Amino acid sequence: MSVERMARLRNLPLPMARILVARGHDDPAAVLAHLDASLHALHDPASLDGVKVAAERIARAVRDRETILIHGDYDVDGVTGTALLMRLFHLIGARAEWFIPHRFLHGYSFGPHSVEEALARGAKVIVSVDNGTSAAETIAALAAHGIDTIVTDHHEPPPGDLPRALALVNPKLAGSKYPFRELCGAGVAFKLAWGVAQEISGARRVREDLRLFLADAMSYVAIATVCDVVPLIDENRILARRGLLALEQTTNPGLRALLEVAELGGRTLVAEDVGFKLGPRLNASGRMGSAETAVRTLLAKTQVEARALARELDAMNTERRTIEAGLLASALEQAERYADPNEHPVLVLCGQGWHQGVVGVIAARMVDRFHRPALVIGLDGATGRGSARSVAGFSVLEALHGGAAHMKKYGGHAAAAGCEVEAHAVDALRESVNARAKEMLAGEAHARLPLWLDSEVPLAAMSVELMRNLDRLEPFGAHNEKPVLYAPEVHLAEAPRVIGADRTHLMLRVRQGASVFKAMAFGMAKREGELVFGRPFQMAYTPRWNTFRGETNLELFVRDFSSDGKPVLA
Repeated sequence: MSVERMARLRNLPLPMARILVARGHDDPAAVLAHLDASLHALHDPASLDGVKVAAERIARAVRDRETILIHGDYDVDGVTGTALLMRLFHLIGARAEWFIPHRFLHGYSFGPHSVEEALARGAKVIVSVDNGTSAAETIAALAAHGIDTIVTDHHEPPPGDLPRALALVNPKLAGSKYPFRELCGAGVAFKLAWGVAQEISGARRVREDLRLFLADAMSYVAIATVCDVVPLIDENRILARRGLLALEQTTNPGLRALLEVAELGGRTLVAEDVGFKLGPRLNASGRMGSAETAVRTLLAKTQVEARALARELDAMNTERRTIEAGLLASALEQAERYADPNEHPVLVLCGQGWHQGVVGVIAARMVDRFHRPALVIGLDGATGRGSARSVAGFSVLEALHGGAAHMKKYGGHAAAAGCEVEAHAVDALRESVNARAKEMLAGEAHARLPLWLDSEVPLAAMSVELMRNLDRLEPFGAHNEKPVLYAPEVHLAEAPRVIGADRTHLMLRVRQGASVFKAMAFGMAKREGELVFGRPFQMAYTPRWNTFRGETNLELFVRDFSSDGKPVLA
């Protein structure tokens, strides 16, 4: 369908119609569904394998007063999913407890500690959140003790036999007929919660108190969906969009306290708020060792308790940032050894004493800086744990498969993965992962972060009204990135200013005709000399709202520019 026809049919500005069509939304009904993100478009949880069996078992545990142990993971995804199920189980009168492994004492996912905890709590049912698909041995050990395991997970299944759990709830299982496979861990837990609500209600339409719970619980799912960088399309878009609205209105003490400490209370929330302000605070607890403070915050029953816990998370996040700054400097120095992207399409970095709780953040920083996938490993003596992040269109998990022989354990998905490795094997791992990456790239220069230009929008056409229409595309994230617009023949309205504590950013005022905008070019201070008064340049930009001292204005985020006639990165 033509852009012009789409714009007429849906009463959209031409640039917005162009963006939607370019992103594959070329059917008017699909465009409406994408923009509306209606709850009616969510898929029935009964169509997800394992949900029915799991819901029946949980309902029986409630009736028989059996203890249910929720076994989460220590990142945002696992923490929010754990809190979600705990709140539901308490609401329906279950005897429920929770456990999340200590990052440094227990390691990732199921293990001997999981069996010990289940036995110590007298659990008859254990429900995993964001883990378990690879835990065949541990689940067999639990079964030997008469404990039923329900796995809720979203990680790619390992090669070979799957665990013999009572129920495996994972949309990525081979043969799954569920319509959407890209849910995050908390999203899968939400589907189980919905299925349990149906089972308790005795009908597909759940009773009113459970319906209200599920509506509020989407707050947790929105946080996890954004922070776990799953594609923000289909169900994820609906859960994130509706969850952000629920988060704005939530009466949950823990969520309210988090919004307060992050200075987000009383405002319209976008994905960026969650990714850069809420997520890091919830993650800080688990990154520093134990996720207990994060879970207790989300489960707090009073505002006084919640505020005290949220302040603890805030302090942990400050400590995490200090540690991260030191580690980042070391990682950047080491990265210079692997500067050639053709020889090292995946950056594999490691350091003795690098804090294992922040290696994932450092990996993400490496991706931003070098536009390549990165695996960052923190060594503690003879062993280490690593975290990997990737660029769009490149599966870092597939690259890790190439180094499987050199890791003790690994897993994850295309965008992010983790591993355990012995120090002596790191060099061999680096070589094998990069060999596999070269095979995957098959002649491409290297895995790089592309910048796609969505539409040409001269500054004269960039209006408040257009920006409000573009806001309808929120939440932005993986597979629904912020629009990148193109403006030709842009001029400086005043001299560029180098700003920032490290003097690495440019603040510009740019104009086309009578239209003048403030524009921020982060990390581009070294390019100041390319901009000359009177010489026009091309600019790729993303519009954004900026609120300062209570006043909100439309400004531009510069993605790239060219003043020598060469095209901007596309």
